[in-house]
Amino acid sequence: MSIHERLKELGIVLPSAAGPFGAYVPVKRVGNLLYVAGQLPMKDGKLLATGQVPSRASVDQAKQAARQCVINALGAIQAVDGLLDKLVGVVRVGVFVSSDTSFTQQPQVANGASELLLEIFGETGKHVRAAVGVNTLPLDASVEVEFIFECS
Repeated sequence: MSIHERLKELGIVLPSAAGPFGAYVPVKRVGNLLYVAGQLPMKDGKLLATGQVPSRASVDQAKQAARQCVINALGAIQAVDGLLDKLVGVVRVGVFVSSDTSFTQQPQVANGASELLLEIFGETGKHVRAAVGVNTLPLDASVEVEFIFECS
């Protein structure tokens, strides 16, 4: 099953690529690796979750936001002609969670991204991951996620 078919089966519509918002590119291929710049949880032009977790955004909201970051990353890849069809699997996911000082459940938030990648890619969606707490993120987002995919 192609990635397009799998996304359709899951009811996921990929957004148009956003950005870049600085001196970088959103997607870069190096050999068989595809690097995707950090994605914010934007949907219909608005952040799904803002502020520190859990005082301003709940763990559940942040988890949904991490899921949206996956969708946005795939949208960024789709903007590069034919690249989405070349995805083979997921190598690494880096999840940054804007966290209150005593918050230690970043892995639960990161599961929002990881679980969706497994739904989309199956076995080849298994990846290594970092889930890191930070004091603030761009635009006051609760979550930012970066990716490394394998492609053919």
